[in-house]
Amino acid sequence: MMQDTDLAGPLVFCLAFGGSLMLCGKLQFGYIYGIGVVGCMAMYFLLNMMSLTGVSVGCVVSVLGYCLLPMVILSSSAVLLSLKGMIGIVLTVLAVVWCSFSSSKLFVSALSMENQQPLVAYPCGLVYGVFALLTVF
Repeated sequence: MMQDTDLAGPLVFCLAFGGSLMLCGKLQFGYIYGIGVVGCMAMYFLLNMMSLTGVSVGCVVSVLGYCLLPMVILSSSAVLLSLKGMIGIVLTVLAVVWCSFSSSKLFVSALSMENQQPLVAYPCGLVYGVFALLTVF
């Protein structure tokens, strides 16, 4: 995935995320793309400072976009049930952890950053946490 930066999949996941939020009555496409661009740029600068080899913008967008799938599942489940109760909190935390763990694992393995996964997972979790806030509220 790191050598072949595919941007069609992340775009489809963003559209699916926005579409499922729209089914809940939330028209958030501008926020999704705005937060996505700011989050990708922040991760790009952070990963280039942390790794020795460097990373391309397309690679960051591809990884963060493909790892958005648990948020799409969370927003689709919000169509059927309310995420403001205890079940919603648990589902939201699981989705954020799943997203941040999978994206940080891909970044760490591709950039040869051994023992730095928690350092990469934290900013990834912050980016996906904002997407989770869009879903819940």
